[in-house]
Amino acid sequence: MSTSSNKLAELLVAQTYLYRFAGSVLIVIGTLGCILNLIIFTKKLLRKNPCSIYLISYNLSNFVYIYVSLFSSTLEVGYKYDPSAKNWNLCRLRLYITVLFNILSPYYLILASIDRVLVTSSNANTRRRSTLRLSYLSVIIGTIFWILFHIHAIISANITQYSPTIAFCYFQSGIPLTFVGYYAVIKEILVLSLMIIFGLWAIKNIRSLKRVRVAPDSSASKTIVDNNDIRSTSSKNRQLALILIMDIIIYTPFSFLFASFLMYQQITIKYVVTLEQAQIQSCLTNIFLFLAGIPFYINCYTNLIISKPFRSEMKKIILCK
Repeated sequence: MSTSSNKLAELLVAQTYLYRFAGSVLIVIGTLGCILNLIIFTKKLLRKNPCSIYLISYNLSNFVYIYVSLFSSTLEVGYKYDPSAKNWNLCRLRLYITVLFNILSPYYLILASIDRVLVTSSNANTRRRSTLRLSYLSVIIGTIFWILFHIHAIISANITQYSPTIAFCYFQSGIPLTFVGYYAVIKEILVLSLMIIFGLWAIKNIRSLKRVRVAPDSSASKTIVDNNDIRSTSSKNRQLALILIMDIIIYTPFSFLFASFLMYQQITIKYVVTLEQAQIQSCLTNIFLFLAGIPFYINCYTNLIISKPFRSEMKKIILCK
């Protein structure tokens, strides 16, 4: 057996066990994490904060993505069962929802990053721009835009029959596949860049705020009340900023890894490859796709690590308080 055949056999076993065991575990912990996040962020006190609206949208998107992408891929790669490869309508629906929610999750995270930049600004006028109205409009308008933008996935979906027993649901070869390839590269690089920029900007603002002292009001009694409110609000905003920054930190290395792989794919796409090489590339794509989705499944548990108030709220849920 040749070296490439050995490598292919090892990769096939690796991707099968990766999805069968690790994929199944991530589905469970990802589902539980999204539900717990939604319970906490939809609490009355938090849902009045614009950032919570973005984080609620982010977790709803992650929940859908888990079952449309990870669950279906686990069935396909881990258990060799892919109903979308036998039904054209199901194939189109799966591809469309996968690419849609693959952009919606980071889109909501970017909106939350922008909100943290606004709310941690030392300029009062800039802080006032962070409003519930803006958060609802940004989520609704952005979601509608991405829903319409990805209509091409429904049109260009195709079932490729490799043999009487092997079929694959993906985009049509030619212009649709080329467009999707370049779009994926640009999307990963742009999302990664924006998250790093706004994340660092928010950190800079938080450090600056520590050096800013709140000016007292003319009324002594009002000053005490206002300063308590300010401290309470600032604490809440700092905690949400820390949660968001941790999400960005976790997202960045996985996104960078996936973006690098996509760039490699685009560079080598014109090279003529053998069937074995194509299968090896397919295995690597599945493995990198699996890794790229990890930040969407574990953010609840990173929130527990970074935020004491989040841990307190989680404890109340567990104890049914």
